[in-house]
Amino acid sequence: MKICLVTPAGKQSRVGNRTTANRWAKILKGLGHRVSVVKGYDGSNADLMIAIHAWRSFESIRNFSDKFPERPLVVLLAGTDIYSFQHTHPVETIESMNRATVLVSLHNLVHKAIPTKFSDKINVIYQSALPLIKPKNPTKRYFDICVVGHLRDEKDSLRAAYAARKLPPKSRLRIIHLGKAHNQKWFRLAREEELKNHRFKWRGEVAGWEVRQQYSKSRALVISSVMEGGANVVSEALAAGLPVIASKIDGNIGLLGEKYSGYYPVQDTKALTHLLLKAETDPIFLTILESQCRAKKILFYPERERGSWKMLLDNLNY
Repeated sequence: MKICLVTPAGKQSRVGNRTTANRWAKILKGLGHRVSVVKGYDGSNADLMIAIHAWRSFESIRNFSDKFPERPLVVLLAGTDIYSFQHTHPVETIESMNRATVLVSLHNLVHKAIPTKFSDKINVIYQSALPLIKPKNPTKRYFDICVVGHLRDEKDSLRAAYAARKLPPKSRLRIIHLGKAHNQKWFRLAREEELKNHRFKWRGEVAGWEVRQQYSKSRALVISSVMEGGANVVSEALAAGLPVIASKIDGNIGLLGEKYSGYYPVQDTKALTHLLLKAETDPIFLTILESQCRAKKILFYPERERGSWKMLLDNLNY
């Protein structure tokens, strides 16, 4: 089958949409299909379109659907589609959902947030990640916590840094942040935070192997987002054997489960400080998080993601 895979992110981008597109293209090619990854649909012939992002890929979705109304169209609902754009840009976002044959979601609570009439279209596909090649080797001098993701409003990106400020002087904890600033405002905020917060280190955008290296050196990962569609950094952390401290939002609960012990109320700096200190000083708490993360690890195996795609395509009668 010839598949057109549309992503709003360019070839050189390291944002999540492009990472997802590249991984899916590899999976689909492994299943025997021909895949072209493009930023926008150019009208060429394709048996199937997979579009990442309902709102940002709206024109491609509309054009493909108009040209080939009988052909299957799969749309990935990004976090901003689910929790923002369906309200701020409803015409395009809802129209994309209407035109889709299947709506792919990356966590299992998306049905709570979108119109009920689309519930039957949802197909949950968890994003996979590979384990570390070598055993973890955390830094001993410091108790490093990593944050991985570009600095932007939706990620509440400096919340872990703010929480680390409140730790007692004897704490060895540091926040190591990997990811580029989304704009000049975030660049300035990150640089200012580095200057006045000795517990915060911002390394900017780095290669994938450097992210994995940081996982190996860290004791836990913080994901502080105010909205998420199902972050791949969670699956990467679990595959690396790294426990997660997460904001209590559906996008994280839909991956880690309702009973996970590592949640804090979104944007609650004091509560996050408490969890960071508990992770550093209470080995039993950290062991509980590690155990709970291990139990979820199976969701993010590459073979499971591959199987999910095979089943989805089989159900489309191909």
